[in-house]
Amino acid sequence: MTESRPESLRPETRAVHVPQPSIEGSRPITMPIYQTSGFSFDDPAVMADAMGRADGPFVYARYTNPTVRSLELAVADLEGGTAAIATGSGMGAINTVLLGLLKPGDHLIAQTSLYGGTAAMINDLVGRFGITVSYVPENDPAALRAAVRPETRLVYLETISNPMTLVADLPGMCAAARELGILSVVDNTFATPLLSRPIEHGADIVVHSTTKYLSGHTDVVGGIAVFASDSLYEKVWHFAIELGASADPFAAWLSLRGLQTLGLRMERHCSNARFLATRLASHPAVTAVHWPGLSSHPSYELAGKLLSDFGGVLSFDLAGGRAAGEKFMSSVRLALLAPSLGGVETLVLHPATTSHRALSADELARSGIGEGTVRIAVGIEHPEDLWNDVSQALA
Repeated sequence: MTESRPESLRPETRAVHVPQPSIEGSRPITMPIYQTSGFSFDDPAVMADAMGRADGPFVYARYTNPTVRSLELAVADLEGGTAAIATGSGMGAINTVLLGLLKPGDHLIAQTSLYGGTAAMINDLVGRFGITVSYVPENDPAALRAAVRPETRLVYLETISNPMTLVADLPGMCAAARELGILSVVDNTFATPLLSRPIEHGADIVVHSTTKYLSGHTDVVGGIAVFASDSLYEKVWHFAIELGASADPFAAWLSLRGLQTLGLRMERHCSNARFLATRLASHPAVTAVHWPGLSSHPSYELAGKLLSDFGGVLSFDLAGGRAAGEKFMSSVRLALLAPSLGGVETLVLHPATTSHRALSADELARSGIGEGTVRIAVGIEHPEDLWNDVSQALA
């Protein structure tokens, strides 16, 4: 069936108001792309009500959209949350949460080792909005308690840190935050909900760059914030629609498509990372390998308790410093020198000059990032092919 329209309409008008089929008795297997900026109503009161409620009818794509909502529901379900807000990028999700919950004069606690974009954003909050920040180790609830002030509002953690792969003590840190009456926000991008679900460990909000593993094919930019409670979701949702960092329906559809193979891909990402990390650990040109599945890693025991596997990203330090790192990256033939991670192909980068370029020398040192640190986002290629490429580049 199709919606009716007056037959007397002229061609110019009929070209604008195209017939729309309604589906009865069946449903699409794949979520359709609702590539529309808004939705029309028959009742003005219903429309007015929809514009004020997070759970109201679809009204405007900046608020949400059926395709976007499908992604929000899917990721919230995987994370064990009550609701989610999809955004146009991972930083869009982080900014939506931080700007939506912090005000001038507030105090933020963050773990020491952070993604460079997040660290730069926090520095901007300090400089522009008078927000203060304290840094504590990701596995030290006592340090968190000691850093709390009356104006402290939230603690920011990463399940697996970028790029040094340190694992946060989510149960300890989130419990301490809850006892002290502050919110906990966890970036779960590196782990995905298949390796860890921070809400189960007490987190209030989980953020992802859906650009990475959730979409998984290096063809979309997106982000999402998942909430443990409806009240917190609604508070941030009202700010999110004002901020306007909304997800695009087509990007959401691409992310949904990728999400369906997340389990298969993560299994291969993790096994390939284990293969490379083990071989790199014994290579004479490498002074240290940073992957939580190695017994030499400082987070090894904690990772074994909190993660179902150890992730597809690893970093390593080269004995020759920056020159060796630059030589390695210019010598790979199969791996690609490119930003981002989580796609099916293997990517390499030099954090000090790319993902963490906004950090000062002291901030890099505090995060453990050296001049010769190289990050590998391991893809799903055959492991021997990857090792052949890495070993020839090291030579």
